[in-house]
Amino acid sequence: MEDEVVFTAHALEKFEILQRHRVRLSQSQVREIVTSPDRIERDAVGNLIAQGGLDQTHVLRVVYRVEEGKRIVITFYPGRRSRYED
Repeated sequence: MEDEVVFTAHALEKFEILQRHRVRLSQSQVREIVTSPDRIERDAVGNLIAQGGLDQTHVLRVVYRVEEGKRIVITFYPGRRSRYED
């Protein structure tokens, strides 16, 4: 896989949505989790979900697909470690 990470319009809007809820994330944080995840799963329709730590109690989950060697970020969301980690 290439290291190129592309954001959909929805994913770019998600930064603003989360900021309104006082959750500040950068594109570089999302890229880091996509390129070096702690864990990867697939959702029901075959998209990949990369997961990585945000802080002691939260993870960031990034939903993406691979097309023509590019990782295309569809959306992302923070979650509690207690829900997503074993």
